Amino acid sequence: MSEVHQTEISHQRRMDHMYRYQRHVYDLTRKYYLFGRDTLIRELNVEPGASVLEVGCGTGRNLALIGECFPRARLFGLDISAEMLASAAAKLSRRSRSPAMLRVADATSFEPRSFGEVGFDRIVISYSLSMIPDWQGAIDAAIAALNPGGSLHVADFGQQERLPAAFRRLLRGWLKRFHVTPREALFDVLAERARRNGAQLERRAIGRGYAWLAVYHRPSAAPSSRANPAAALRGDQGAATIPA
Repeated sequence: MSEVHQTEISHQRRMDHMYRYQRHVYDLTRKYYLFGRDTLIRELNVEPGASVLEVGCGTGRNLALIGECFPRARLFGLDISAEMLASAAAKLSRRSRSPAMLRVADATSFEPRSFGEVGFDRIVISYSLSMIPDWQGAIDAAIAALNPGGSLHVADFGQQERLPAAFRRLLRGWLKRFHVTPREALFDVLAERARRNGAQLERRAIGRGYAWLAVYHRPSAAPSSRANPAAALRGDQGAATIPA
């Protein structure tokens, strides 16, 4: 068995163990500190009939809201935890107007064809990269799964760069208990992928850096030339864009 496969199995077992009981109260407790998720959903702008995949869909909370906001969207979700997907299936059967196809899969190695798709128009990764050991691999897998003209939408913990140091230490200590590690290089990695692929990247911090939001736009067609991108994070003031 390869080392990578062993890591995937270990992560899956850890997530199933952690969420076997937590999944029943997950949405109630997380709403107080997983900021930016609803903003991400509102900004998806899903066309009727378009496909939306959530990587690390957990209890299905986001997919249910996406289905309510965009009732003609086609919904898909994957999670490494079968325990969480059990909650997601129950929630989506009650709340969403759109049926959803759910799969147990690893965020770093999934393929659209396992859902019967060639790609997805929107991919959402909400507060999952901070829990995925190979988080850069998850970004690469999501980018590879985008349809031309599609977009990847990311929300996760930022670096709390404009918050008091004492709060930052307290938050980091709490998150560590749940195997959560905010990714300091998140914006840099997305920017590098955008430059490499001739894509556009919007990025911004909210809540004084408590959370970071990013949107990676895949070009509709291969660009004839790539401009020299230069963009800087503008924090809460707005979005920095890396042009194709």
